[in-house]
Amino acid sequence: MRGQLASSRLVAETGPGIKDGKGVRFCGVRFDLIETNDVLAWCAARSEKDSFSYLVTPNVDHVVRLNREPDVFGPLYEGAALSLCDSRILELLAGLKNLTLPVTPGSDLTAALLESIIAPDEAVTIIGGDRALVANIKARYGLTRLQHYAPPMGLRHKPDEISKAARFIADHPARFVFICVGSPQQEMIARATAGLSTARGLGLCVGASLDFLAGRARRAPKWMQSMRLEWLFRLISEPRRMWKRYLIDGPRIFYLWLKWKKTDS
Repeated sequence: MRGQLASSRLVAETGPGIKDGKGVRFCGVRFDLIETNDVLAWCAARSEKDSFSYLVTPNVDHVVRLNREPDVFGPLYEGAALSLCDSRILELLAGLKNLTLPVTPGSDLTAALLESIIAPDEAVTIIGGDRALVANIKARYGLTRLQHYAPPMGLRHKPDEISKAARFIADHPARFVFICVGSPQQEMIARATAGLSTARGLGLCVGASLDFLAGRARRAPKWMQSMRLEWLFRLISEPRRMWKRYLIDGPRIFYLWLKWKKTDS
């Protein structure tokens, strides 16, 4: 039934990975060692009356960026209630050192929430996207109380606009807030919102997840996902936009992994 999730493993509201100390620092980033089913159960147990907290879904790009500017990006991820691995490449690299890093792609998490947990008549807030995208999501999932705010481009260098987005979230309570303006802008909005005493709900920093659900972008076929080739699919699909991320910035993860491996030995 939409709005509920049957689970025999509901985890404590304080945060599943943190509660049991099941978190690790991999390549300079904190990850909570929690499986997707338990993430969903934790989300399902949330109330729109809970003080605002947020979850992040770091991938290779996020890890590289954080290591490049730790003072800027570190606090954004450290302040999250949950930090979930969104990369099968990171999963693979961690496994080479016998570290099991559960993967919960932000796109899968978003789809599962909308399909199985969020009731059609409950308030939902979307930060980012345009009216056409929001109308698509609203119609697809029958949402009757969808609230939308579209901040301007260049948020990273516009603190006043980040504050406006955070204030909108506080002024429009919802159990779930999808913050989809790209990283690190979405994490900046989430952290700013967490600093507002009146803010409620759970912020989900999930990037382009709504674009996939609205059909604006295509996800890699399952076989490519299972072979950890989703990055290649996106590169082929959007070469002009993705070439620098995957061919210039992304490979730095191997240097960071070697550095982490040596330090962790």
